[in-house]
Amino acid sequence: MTSGDRRAGERLLDIIDRFANLRLVVVGDCVADEFIYGRVARISREAPVLILEYDSTQILPGGAGNAANNAASLGARTYAFGYVGRDEIGARLLAGFHPRVETSGLIPIPGFRTPSKTRVLAGGVHATKQQIVRIDRLTNQLPVASVRTRMRSRLARALARCDGVLVSDYGFGLSSPSLVAEIKKTLAPRRVPILIDSRYHLDRYRGLTACTPNQAEVERLVGRTIDHDPRALERAGRELLTRTRMAAVLVTRGSRGMALFQPGRATIHIPIFGTDEVADVTGAGDTVIAAMTQALAAGASFADAARLANYAGGIVVMKRNTATVSADELRRAVRMDLADR
Repeated sequence: MTSGDRRAGERLLDIIDRFANLRLVVVGDCVADEFIYGRVARISREAPVLILEYDSTQILPGGAGNAANNAASLGARTYAFGYVGRDEIGARLLAGFHPRVETSGLIPIPGFRTPSKTRVLAGGVHATKQQIVRIDRLTNQLPVASVRTRMRSRLARALARCDGVLVSDYGFGLSSPSLVAEIKKTLAPRRVPILIDSRYHLDRYRGLTACTPNQAEVERLVGRTIDHDPRALERAGRELLTRTRMAAVLVTRGSRGMALFQPGRATIHIPIFGTDEVADVTGAGDTVIAAMTQALAAGASFADAARLANYAGGIVVMKRNTATVSADELRRAVRMDLADR
C-alpha cells in the first residue's frame, strides 16, 4: 500500500465516521417490496407450470423507503416523506423501517393503493431460492391537494435542519420538478446537497448536486447504446451533464463499475468492488444514492463520495432481496480494498 492509498483510506474512513452526526431527508415514491417464498413440489397437471408449496411472505420498504433505510443503516438520522395507502401492505411497509428513520412524513391515505412489487421465489429444500416471477401493483393516483399541502408543510420543517436531501422518483407522481425546485430554493442559502434518482424523467430535473442513473437509463435518455464502448460512455455522460446542469453525474454500470462525470474535469472510472458474481441487484441503486448523498453531506468530494457509493453497491448486491449496508460494513470494505493493493 502506498502512502497515497493510506491517506485516501484514512480520508474515506473519516467521512464514514461523520455519518452518525447527519440528518438526511429522503422524499419520493415508497414501494412495498414483497417476497413470497415457496418450495417446488411438482409440475401442475393443469398447465406446464410449477406448483409451489408456500413457505412465507416478507415485506420490505422499497424505492424511497429502501433509500431511507440505507441512509439510516449507514448512520444518519433519516426523515422519510411520501405517501402510502391506508391498507395492509402499507401498514406492513411502515413497520419495516429502520429505527433511525422518522416516518411521520409518510402520510397514510384512505383509498390510495400502496405501490407494490411482489417477487415469487422458489427452490428446493437445500437450494437457493430463485425469483421466477414478479407481479407489479402500481398506481398513478395523486393525493388530493390538502394531503400534498400537509406533506410539504412537514417537509419544510425537516429541510430547515437537514444536511442532505435524496429525491427518489419511481414515476408514481410524488416527485416533480416543481417540488424539487421548492426544495432547492429552501436550501439555497445553506448549500445543502440535493441528489436525484429518477427512473424515467431525469432530464426534467436540472441544476441539482448530483444524479446516479444506471447505464440503461442513460442509454434511454440519450437515445443510443453505450454497451462496452468507452467513447460512447464519455459522450453520453458529458451530454447528460449539459442537459441536467448537475454538478456531477455518477453512472452505475453493473459489473463494469461506475463512471463519475464533472464539468471541466476528467472522467473518473471506478472498478467494481468485490466480485461480479452478484446475488441480487434488487434496490442496489437505492443503496448507491444513499451512500453518495450521505458522503457529500459529510463534506466528501465527489470522487470520494462516488468511491464510498461504489463500496456500498458492491456490498449490497451480495445480499438477497432488498437489503441495506451498515457503516461498519463500509469501513471493512475500505480496509479490505486497501489491504489488497
